[in-house]
Amino acid sequence: MTQDKVSFPALPTPVPVARFSASDDLRAAIGLWAAWLSGERRSSAHTVAAYGRDLAFFLDFLTGHLGEVPSLAAINRLRPGDFRAFLARRAQDGIERGSLARGLSVLRGFLRFLQRRGLADTAALAALRSPKLPRSIPKPLTIEDAAGSLDVAAEVATRQWEGKRDRAVLALLYGCGLRLSEALGLTRSEARLGEMLAITGKGGKQRLLPVLPAVRQAVADYLAACPHRPAKDGPLFVGRRGGPLNPRVVQRQMAALRASLGLPETATPHALRHSFATHLLGAGGDLRAIQELLGHASLSTTQRYTSVETERLLAIYDAAHPRAHLDWQDLDRQSDFVIPAKAAIQKPESAGGATPGPPLARGVTN
Repeated sequence: MTQDKVSFPALPTPVPVARFSASDDLRAAIGLWAAWLSGERRSSAHTVAAYGRDLAFFLDFLTGHLGEVPSLAAINRLRPGDFRAFLARRAQDGIERGSLARGLSVLRGFLRFLQRRGLADTAALAALRSPKLPRSIPKPLTIEDAAGSLDVAAEVATRQWEGKRDRAVLALLYGCGLRLSEALGLTRSEARLGEMLAITGKGGKQRLLPVLPAVRQAVADYLAACPHRPAKDGPLFVGRRGGPLNPRVVQRQMAALRASLGLPETATPHALRHSFATHLLGAGGDLRAIQELLGHASLSTTQRYTSVETERLLAIYDAAHPRAHLDWQDLDRQSDFVIPAKAAIQKPESAGGATPGPPLARGVTN
């Protein structure tokens, strides 16, 4: 009998069924939906908990909106106006568009689940559009700022061994492209890093990552200085008292680095993962290989980084080309070279469009 790997830090627990403001038949359906999410869909504990909170907010609203605890029959009678009223209430509460869109997506998924199980059938949500979201692109650090963060990490800590620990964590984020949860989820038995590291990411998907000598050295330095000795299945990265390192500690240390180095507010632990991908792409890295390294299920997610590199190329063009600031209608008559040059680095219209990315991405094999 094999023992499941302990997760660090502790994973969130699903919203208890008793928390939902719902009748018994609806609560039973919610229990089936939650089990389906974590079982068949293999959604992470964070996803199941977040979806449960979104559904609970909606049912709390419905209880006041309808004047009774909602049941499956009440769900079946809902109209588009009921969902619009819910979105309006959430907007009044100061909920951002991204959260509103996610909440609406959760409701669509829950209603589809009820429909497939023959528990309810309503088309009310089909008439609603999700809130329009601005297209977001990753905000990486420059190569100099990323390297500076690792160099200074040990200096902003109050204890020497904690500084080495923080540097090792950041080295894994920037050197291997790990998510913070993946770095903090490593066990002491995985401390002796070889040339490759097996990581279990979102959805339980495993990927193999090359480990740079500098990253191996940073982890070795931390282990040599760490005063705590957890069991082999214990956490690799520990806090001051020897327990699993809390992600907030890393986030606070990154905030200290921002103040020390004058970095922007976007310089977060996750920005180092963005930097890993963007810097690889800028150096001519293969887009498909970067997708595998990051553990993205879809190539379109990885293609966001081509927008970052395109922005950099356009900035260089506008700053360096002698005719960059002339009127383009005049350039059309003055030069047969400049317009094609700038057109070659225009941003792709979409991740799935005919133009897969800037020249650096197009010049490699996908």
